[in-house]
Amino acid sequence: MAIELKVPEVGESITEVQIAQWYKQVGQRAAKDENLVEIESDKATVELPSPVSGTLTQILKQSGQPARVGEVIGYMTEGAAGEDRMAQPQRPAEKAAAVTEPSASKRKTPAAEGPRVMPSAERLMAQEGITVQEVEPSGPGGRVLKEDVQRAADQHAADQRPAATAPSSSSELISPAPQVEPLREIAPTGYPREEEYVVMSPIRQRIAQRLVEAQHSAALLTTFNEVDMGAVIELRKRHREQYEQHYGVKLGFMSFFVKAVVDALKSVPQLNAEVREPHIVYRNYYDIGIAVGGGKGLVVPILRNAEFMSFAEIEQKIADFARRAADNKLKLEELQGGTFTISNGGVYGSMLSTPIINPPQSGILGLHAIQDRPAAKDGQVVVRPMMYVALTYDHRIVDGRDAVLFLKRIKDVIEEPSRMLLEI
Repeated sequence: MAIELKVPEVGESITEVQIAQWYKQVGQRAAKDENLVEIESDKATVELPSPVSGTLTQILKQSGQPARVGEVIGYMTEGAAGEDRMAQPQRPAEKAAAVTEPSASKRKTPAAEGPRVMPSAERLMAQEGITVQEVEPSGPGGRVLKEDVQRAADQHAADQRPAATAPSSSSELISPAPQVEPLREIAPTGYPREEEYVVMSPIRQRIAQRLVEAQHSAALLTTFNEVDMGAVIELRKRHREQYEQHYGVKLGFMSFFVKAVVDALKSVPQLNAEVREPHIVYRNYYDIGIAVGGGKGLVVPILRNAEFMSFAEIEQKIADFARRAADNKLKLEELQGGTFTISNGGVYGSMLSTPIINPPQSGILGLHAIQDRPAAKDGQVVVRPMMYVALTYDHRIVDGRDAVLFLKRIKDVIEEPSRMLLEI
């Protein structure tokens, strides 16, 4: 009996998703609750587990194709269908099919499955008629990239040329097979110029939509300051080993800034508010979004009630977010809400930027790289580890004075961390 594989509910108001990748191919077996396919929405990535132990018999929606919630994207049969079939005498029709299709017993098991093929490479393999066995992978973790397939296609074409006979007349010239999309052109310089058409993922579409929405719906303005990171660096250096042994996590800079942000938001509540016309909604709780780079793009998981979290809890939670974001394992509810956001471009080497707020929030703090720079201290010019910080805010409800006071409070608290404990 065929079992339908349907797109599950992936979140409120989400009606359409995109098939990211199939973990199993037609003919391969899956245990119950083993993940079959990765599904991507505009907010998160989820995995559809196998409802039974059985064999994947049909795929209706390939990687990169859209599908609606509740739509059937494939079929399974329960039980060891492949092994049962091999034990029975083959009918004539089955014998003919066996010539072109390997038997279930000879198919690779998931453990012995070949390298992972990226979607763009899979499309090109289908166009060129190339199997994965003919491609030498060069991607991380042995993944097959589009460039690997192109090299194999070029080599295959080169191998075929010597065997080709010259046409006796121009009427016998054979036109090359048409491409579904342009892959390569030769520039006047003689160098190849390649283009690749990739459908924008739902998450990337959502990111683009929200960034444009922020520019159109809010009055954005950015103010800057610089922070001497010497006190925090010295504090971390002094307690690093003991802290890591006790809590099992490194003491990073982000926990200091989360604590400083909560402190500053209490002083400037407008930056923890949002516009719900005709009202301004002030929140008396602090859900701080932490921007992290995920497998599908930038995501902002939320530290709920950060005002009650310790330094260790903040560091542990952020480390967990980063691990799961890289594997697209964050839950939808972890990405929703938030009253203020911190974005650390410094980990990528950014010196200065103007971050864009995450609607409907009213502010975002941008952190940047720490660099030794000359600074005035006690009437002397000294070299200090300095960081530029940037605050982008919604000028509809946050005045320039309030924005400057917010950054000044961040600067004061980071430069003298004991103020966070003494609350002064």
